[in-house]
Amino acid sequence: MGGKPLLALNIVCFPRKEDKKILKEILRGGIDKIKEAEAVLAGGHSVDDQEIKYGLSVVGLVHPEKYVSNSGTKPGDVLFLTKPLGTGILATAIKGGLASSDTEKRMIEVMATLNKAASQAMTEVGVSAATDITGFGLLGHALEMAQASRVTLVIQAKSVPVIKEALEFARMGIIPEGDYANVCFCQNSVEIQGEIDEALLSVLYDAQTSGGLLISVPETKADEFYTKLLEKGVFEAARIGQVEEGAAKVIVTP
Repeated sequence: MGGKPLLALNIVCFPRKEDKKILKEILRGGIDKIKEAEAVLAGGHSVDDQEIKYGLSVVGLVHPEKYVSNSGTKPGDVLFLTKPLGTGILATAIKGGLASSDTEKRMIEVMATLNKAASQAMTEVGVSAATDITGFGLLGHALEMAQASRVTLVIQAKSVPVIKEALEFARMGIIPEGDYANVCFCQNSVEIQGEIDEALLSVLYDAQTSGGLLISVPETKADEFYTKLLEKGVFEAARIGQVEEGAAKVIVTP
């Protein structure tokens, strides 16, 4: 992490019989984000498909001595998460016609927010390690960081920012299939201590689309880093735990 995007290619799967106005809006949203990231759209590919899918293949530059990996976190570091969790659960609720328009807008707002500002704050202050939160959920990616760094990550569940509607749907059992796979992936190396709401645990395992960053920061830089995040408009970031010596695992506490 810490590189600069140069160009992007659209990758679109779209039903031939679907209204092309929808496709136009999808592509417009993509180019808006590409411009926000200060990159260039250089073309792309489209496929006739029954299910709408859209993504970007991105080419960029990373300085070999200035990137941030997931393997440098150290005992005594503080953990920050820069976006709230719950987009996977909410997407499932929306597909089932269960979510309100306000909830849908909230999910899109979170997903459409780039990690650019958080990444800039991270590189300006200087941090130990970082990873983005995507398909393995917070606990899966935290476990990868713990294993890569050979340390224990301790996460305080109630400190983790969560989209509140996701908790409500989790209590209703609206859980994506991929989240159960994340539980299986983590089960031998994630330790749950104390009583934690089952719905909240579900959100911690929830696979994210365009999730935030999990960042490990030296304790001496934690206040400076949080101030820098706020200065750059990353208002939903939160301090969610700390790093300790020990086995490569994740501990979740209330």
